[in-house]
Amino acid sequence: MKAATVHEIKEALQNLPPGKLLETTLRLAKFKKENKELLSYLLFESDDTSRYVGELKNEMDTEFAGMNVSHVYFAKKTLRKILRNINKQARYMTDKAAEVELLLHYLRLLKDSGLPVSKTPVLMNLYLGQLKKAKKLIESLHEDLQYEYQRLWNKLAA
Repeated sequence: MKAATVHEIKEALQNLPPGKLLETTLRLAKFKKENKELLSYLLFESDDTSRYVGELKNEMDTEFAGMNVSHVYFAKKTLRKILRNINKQARYMTDKAAEVELLLHYLRLLKDSGLPVSKTPVLMNLYLGQLKKAKKLIESLHEDLQYEYQRLWNKLAA
């Protein structure tokens, strides 16, 4: 079965009565965890993005503190998990500044973690890839925001 386009779905949703729209939305939320997380963000968190970013940073701090650093393999798995969560939350927020803030926080935590980032090619590639991604995002921001984030980025790139 072929999925409908976003335009077709938008038209169909506009023509639904409010009760049927509510029922459809709830049914969608039951099928996938990501759908439920996105709906939760849109309904409860989207009004105060800065508070939400702060919560995500605290969660990131906790995950970094609990990371198994006995072997690079285990640390890498945890780092990838944290990064997946950051990318997922950034998709929900659709705010480039918030995504940059989360990425820079992640990079700072990784740099301060005590892991041998420069000696381990896998961690170095991860670090450099996210640094490159952050640079690209910073360049897409407004000039006023660019300056502040560029200063933070320069500290991490050094």
